[in-house]
Amino acid sequence: MGSVLAVNVGKPANVPWQGRVVYTGVWKRPVRGPVMARRLNLDGDGQGDTQGHGGEQRAVLVYQIESYRYWQRHFRRDDFTFGQFGENLTVDGLPDDEVCVGDRYRIGEAEFEVTQPRVTCYRVGLRMGEPELPALLVSHHRPGFYMRVIQEGHIQAGDTITKTRTGPGALSVADIDALLYLPGRDPDMLRRALNIPALSPGWQGSFRELLAAADGPGLADDGPAWDGFRELRVDDVVAESTTVFSLHLSAPDGTRLPSARAGQYLTVRIPQAARPAPIRSYSLSSAPDAGTYRISVKHEPNGTASGYLTTELRPGAVLEVAAPRGDFVLTESAGPVLLVSAGIGLTPVLSMLHELAARPLVPEVWWIHGARGPREHPLAGEAHALLRALPHAHEHVFYSAATSEESRRFHASPGRLTEDAMLALAVPPDASAYVCGPASFMTDIRHALTAAGIDAARIHTELFGALPSLTPGLTGETGPAPHQPTGPPGTGPQVTFARSGLSARSADGEQSVLELADTCDVPTRWSCRTGVCHTCVTPLLSGSVTYSPAPLEPPPDGQVLICCARPKSDVVLDM
Repeated sequence: MGSVLAVNVGKPANVPWQGRVVYTGVWKRPVRGPVMARRLNLDGDGQGDTQGHGGEQRAVLVYQIESYRYWQRHFRRDDFTFGQFGENLTVDGLPDDEVCVGDRYRIGEAEFEVTQPRVTCYRVGLRMGEPELPALLVSHHRPGFYMRVIQEGHIQAGDTITKTRTGPGALSVADIDALLYLPGRDPDMLRRALNIPALSPGWQGSFRELLAAADGPGLADDGPAWDGFRELRVDDVVAESTTVFSLHLSAPDGTRLPSARAGQYLTVRIPQAARPAPIRSYSLSSAPDAGTYRISVKHEPNGTASGYLTTELRPGAVLEVAAPRGDFVLTESAGPVLLVSAGIGLTPVLSMLHELAARPLVPEVWWIHGARGPREHPLAGEAHALLRALPHAHEHVFYSAATSEESRRFHASPGRLTEDAMLALAVPPDASAYVCGPASFMTDIRHALTAAGIDAARIHTELFGALPSLTPGLTGETGPAPHQPTGPPGTGPQVTFARSGLSARSADGEQSVLELADTCDVPTRWSCRTGVCHTCVTPLLSGSVTYSPAPLEPPPDGQVLICCARPKSDVVLDM
């Protein structure tokens, strides 16, 4: 199939860029002799942005010598050296239009599986001194690709590359890349892509959304059920534990609220709590098609929004709520389902449990939850009752700070829900897992599940809090918190940055979204849930925009090029 011309590694470093400093590992240099390929990286290698590069799904980046020659002709340059494109393996052979996602290759002692195309990151343009290169990699169908490590082992320059398995679907790296980034996508190809287990979870999520939009209206699949915010009535406020309170919401006119998807969240604007009005997002914890909504809010000692919602809000009050959204949702699967959570992270997976319990054919369900003790374990009785009614259910609860008597009485295992504790449960390796909780918890659980034999593509995670920024790696990211723009208030459409908890009006409707975000110190965000670090793409969750010339025209469905988008009406953005 080909051969390895160079194995390239490099540690992250601070690099000047457009008046700022970027912490990046895009500078790679060839290594003499064997290098160990490990599950998460090559020895001696590193990434400045571990959200978009590196890790299990993107352990090794491959680029071809033929593409080197192509870009040398395109840019009329002759100064390229191995590692020029930030790749770990410079190879002879393995062109993007022939290698398919899911293909496996033996190199030296190691075996690898192709998981996704290279993400179109601005860093490769920074490295090359060619700012337009990220867009050109897509439009010229030469992105390169990532592989995960199936079997660890030593590799080195000169190794032969042998194909050991052909992936299902016969979709090449170039096909997959164009399917996400370029217009005119084929719904049948989207379906084929979703049947490739090796395709990384982020790209699968994006393709599910694109397919739902292509198939027409469905169960909250093709965009928000309403634009902006609408008023919902608070029917009840229920204490679920010492720190968690559930808010039951309904339409003021008594009509049914649109169905959500289990695992989605609501964004709430709370003008009664403070000025300017805080904006927070809370997962739905109820059945997704109940006609009403329930969110369960944890009281934070110094939280303005949670403090108001859990101590001052009363039935009959009205909240401003954006439509359900989010892509941490159940997928169709015939195998067992694991619902794993810690603390308040149980809320979206509890909604999933409701959906599973309502299905005509209920799969084997594993409910695995960690809490400090029974007083910090909200909605425990509800989950237990649902599980008792299922024919093939397993319930495992871990209490880290409970007494022996409390653990015994509530049938909980003592101690934290750790990687070792998860492995000891012997969960089925053909399961699909949905994991929600703090970042360190999810990292440990992901490691445990992959060690238990569960395919990484079937492990879905949700982290509460802000999404990573579009240009992570910039030093000083702990800068000012998002704030209202200085000067007189704008008179243009209102832009709500849901993850940053801020609403602001653009200046006379002439500011682009990116300009307004920069004015408010709102970090710009990842595009289309893929971990794609494209310089100017972000999902538009509601509202509409106008377009100006941009590197990729027309923009992909459901996305806007925020460097040039000017809102025409009020919008809510996942930023």
